[in-house]
Amino acid sequence: MRALDFQYMWDMVPVLLGYVPLTLFMAIVGMFFALILASVMAVERVFRVPVLDVFVRLFISFFRGTPLLVQLFLFYYGLPQVLSFLTSINGVTATIMGLTLHFAAYMAESIRAAILGVDRSQWEASQAVGMTQVQMMWHIILPQASRVAAPTLVNYFIDMIKGTSLAFTLGVTELMGATQKEAAGSFLYFEAFLVVAAIYWIMVELLSFAQRHLEIYLNKAFAR
Repeated sequence: MRALDFQYMWDMVPVLLGYVPLTLFMAIVGMFFALILASVMAVERVFRVPVLDVFVRLFISFFRGTPLLVQLFLFYYGLPQVLSFLTSINGVTATIMGLTLHFAAYMAESIRAAILGVDRSQWEASQAVGMTQVQMMWHIILPQASRVAAPTLVNYFIDMIKGTSLAFTLGVTELMGATQKEAAGSFLYFEAFLVVAAIYWIMVELLSFAQRHLEIYLNKAFAR
C-alpha cells in the first residue's frame, strides 16, 4: 500500500480553488431562475388554472422523474439537433438550463406546500380588505410561506452546487472537470478526488452554517 502524496494534495488546493467561482456561478444563476420559475409554478398549482395546470404538472413530473444527467445531455446534445438556433449553446449555458428546470420542479412542490401551510385566516383577512389575488400572494401569503420554505430551498441550493459536478460531462472545466484533468495527468486519482471532496464538503458546511442562522433569524423575526 503506497503512502498518500500530501505535497501533491497541498499543491492541488490553490489550483482547484481557481475553479470554485465558475461552480458557484452556475449554481447561483441556476438557483435564481429556478426560484422564479418554481414560485410561478407553485402559485399556479395552488390556484389550478385550467389547461395551464396540466402543463405545469407534466413539467414537474418529467423533471422530477428523469435523472439530471439525462436532462443535461438532452439540452446539450439533443435539443440542438431539433432546434437549429441552439447549435451554439455551450456547456455552461446547458448546465444552467438543466439545473434551473430540474430543481425548479422540486422547489415548486416545496413552495406550494409552504403556501398551503399559511393559516386560512390570513387568506380570508386579505380577501376581506379587498385585496386582489396578486396583492394577497405578494404582500401576505408569500412572505409567510418563504419563512417555512427557506430551509428547504437552501438544501436545494446545496444539492445544486453538488449537481454542477456533472457539468464536466459536457466539457465544462469547473471544479470536478479540473480535478478529472489533474488526476488523469498525475494518475494520483485518490489524492485528487480526496481534495475535491474536501472542497465540496467545506462549501456545504459553510452553507449549512448559514442555513442554521437564517432559520434563527426568520423565526425571531416571525416571533415579533
